[in-house]
Amino acid sequence: MKLTIGCLYPDLLNLYGDRGNMRCLVKRLEWRGIGAAEAPVMAGERVDFNEMDIVILGGGSDREEELAGRYLREQREAVREYVENGGVMLAVCGGYQLLGEYYETNDRLVEGLGILDVRTRWEPRRLVHNIVLESPLSGEPVVGFENHGGRTDIGGHKPFGRVVCGYGNTETSGYEGVVYKNVIATYLHGPLLPKNPQVCDYLLGKALRRRFGESIRLGSLPDELEHRANGSMVKRCRSRRFWL
Repeated sequence: MKLTIGCLYPDLLNLYGDRGNMRCLVKRLEWRGIGAAEAPVMAGERVDFNEMDIVILGGGSDREEELAGRYLREQREAVREYVENGGVMLAVCGGYQLLGEYYETNDRLVEGLGILDVRTRWEPRRLVHNIVLESPLSGEPVVGFENHGGRTDIGGHKPFGRVVCGYGNTETSGYEGVVYKNVIATYLHGPLLPKNPQVCDYLLGKALRRRFGESIRLGSLPDELEHRANGSMVKRCRSRRFWL
C-alpha cells in the first residue's frame, strides 16, 4: 500500500517553507507502515494527475504565482477533472488564489483556474498574524500563520473554519479558507500540517479511501508533542487582545 504525494512547482511556490506539508504527509504514512512516494513537479513540467494521490499547491510572490498560474492554465481541464473526481489537494495562500476565478495584484488582474468560485482582490494593508480556527475537520483548534494582501470572497463555498483569532479570508467575514470536495484551500502557513496533525490525517484518510476503498482506516499516532504545541499556540493568541 503506497500513496504518491505531488508537490507542484516547489521551485516557485515555497515562500514560507510550505513544502514541509509534504514531509508531514510522508512521515505520518511511514510511521504507520504505509509507503509514500514524493513527486515534485518543477516549473514547466506537465503534471500527471492520474499518478497523484495528494497534490500540494503552495504559495509564492506575485511574480512566481503568476508564472505558476501560466503553467497550470495550460492543464486547466486536467486539474478540474482531478478535483471533481475527488482528488485530494491542499492549496496554500497563492495556491488558494490560483484555484479561484481571478486574483488582483496592486497593478493587474490575473486569471485563475476557475476551479473554485472565489475571487481575490488586493488591498495595500497586509493581514499578518497568528491565526486560530474552529474547523469541523479537526477535533482541536487549527493553528497557523497568515500573511496576505488578498481579500478572498468565497461566495457559497463552505469555509475551512471559523476565525477565533486572526483575520481570515477578508479580515471581516469571520471565516477562513474553503473546503470543496477533497480540497482544502487556505491562507494558513506554518507549515499547516505539522502544526495540525488531525488536518493532515483528514487528507491522508481521504486519499487512502479514494485509492484503496472505503474500508481503509488510519491508526492513531502518539501526538502528545503536537497537541502540546497546538495548545501553546492557542494560549499565546488567547493572551493577546486579538481574540474574537
